[in-house]
Amino acid sequence: MVSTSKIKSVDFYRKIPRDLTEASLSGAGLSIIAAFCMIFLFGMELNDYLTVSTSTSIIVDKSSDGDFLRIDFNLSFPALSCEFASIDVSDVLGTNRLNITKTVRKYSIDSNLKPTGSEFQSGQISTAIKHDEEVDEEHGEGAVTLNSHNFDRVSHQHPILVVNFYAPWCYWSNRLKPSWEKAAKIIRERYDPEFDGRILLGKVDCTEEVELCRRNHIQGYPSIRIFRKGSDVREDHGHHEHESYYGDRDTDSLVKTMEDMVAPISLQSQSASDSQPSKMTDDAKRPAPLTGGCRIEGFVRVKKVPGNLIISARSASHSFDASQMNMSHVISHFSFGKTISPRVMSGMKQVLPYLGGSHDRLNGMRYISNPSDSNANVTIEHYLQVVKTEVMTRSYKLVEDYEYTAHSSLVHSVDIPVAKFHFEPSPMQVLITENSKSFSHFITNVCAIIGGIFTVAGILDSVLHNTMRLMKKVELGKHF
Repeated sequence: MVSTSKIKSVDFYRKIPRDLTEASLSGAGLSIIAAFCMIFLFGMELNDYLTVSTSTSIIVDKSSDGDFLRIDFNLSFPALSCEFASIDVSDVLGTNRLNITKTVRKYSIDSNLKPTGSEFQSGQISTAIKHDEEVDEEHGEGAVTLNSHNFDRVSHQHPILVVNFYAPWCYWSNRLKPSWEKAAKIIRERYDPEFDGRILLGKVDCTEEVELCRRNHIQGYPSIRIFRKGSDVREDHGHHEHESYYGDRDTDSLVKTMEDMVAPISLQSQSASDSQPSKMTDDAKRPAPLTGGCRIEGFVRVKKVPGNLIISARSASHSFDASQMNMSHVISHFSFGKTISPRVMSGMKQVLPYLGGSHDRLNGMRYISNPSDSNANVTIEHYLQVVKTEVMTRSYKLVEDYEYTAHSSLVHSVDIPVAKFHFEPSPMQVLITENSKSFSHFITNVCAIIGGIFTVAGILDSVLHNTMRLMKKVELGKHF
């Protein structure tokens, strides 16, 4: 067996008897300073070990969401009716999607951007509305001319008042005019206003009665409105509740529609509120917008190539006065990519404070244009450059964030004004990786701190002690 003395011979830390050691005041001071240095440097090393470090690199976009990019938006247009508001998407590859409705919701809003009711149901408007093929130049005048002076009085005299809001310069108004006048004459003969009076057809020239048309939120021509006495002809802060007609515009269809509306109303009651309005299976008649503004919210998916998201007034059977179109809007939300939960974003910002700063750069921005003689036909354009940022956490969790820069301008247009968002995704992406730190490296550094300070303190103590002894010897030598 190996003897105990042989084992002791490999002791690296041989002890000096306490009687052979000497304590000094300078050594005590250095020991205290060394202890504080050890504690301070240990704290610094521990903080560095617990702090997350990151590395940033630029790579080609290899998104997990494929070739498509989601755009979320919430936009308010104080002067664009939900009746004609259209969301279109196009790109450089030739994609052209018009009037997207599946993932988009519309709400009528007032001048204070407050919703005035439930979701506006735009329905399906036929792209090929039927008109009379032969135009009869001798159609005569059958519809009653209405203006701001007699409109309210006439609307309360008849259970049903159907009004054609038109503009003389409008192509579609001129196509409707002959059939409207003929239908009005037929209805007048069948339901004499003096003896029957259950229905009356009228017309309003919006170039002459600008305020009357504005009060009824007319933005496209021609607009056919249906007013019902006692039911939906009631004033609420200057607004009328009524219906819009979107069906065929030939004489036979117009006459049939009017007769279907009159049928439920008895001659004795003379009130449209006493009976239920007829339901039309062809979706030709729907509630008209309560106000002249519209809030549009939802999302669209686009290809990751330069393209445009366009909001405009659009209809295949209406005309618009470009000089009166106002595309002013307020952006409540506009972002790219999947929505990041606040909890995840808060956690990421603790590591990367600048992350998410440009995720919704346009939020809360207002772009106001007031059409006038010198400021008409104004298109509001936004140029957006989109860059994707991916954060790979130490737990191998991937967080994706799309940030963008935005530049906006007001441009005079020769066509119908629009609100255009031109987006340009970058082919590169920023990859941020959280770097994990080795625990063994942390232990090694702690040992190096303790050993290094202990050794340096020992050297300083030895130098200081020997210096003081030397000085004492010199001083004693002077006395002898």
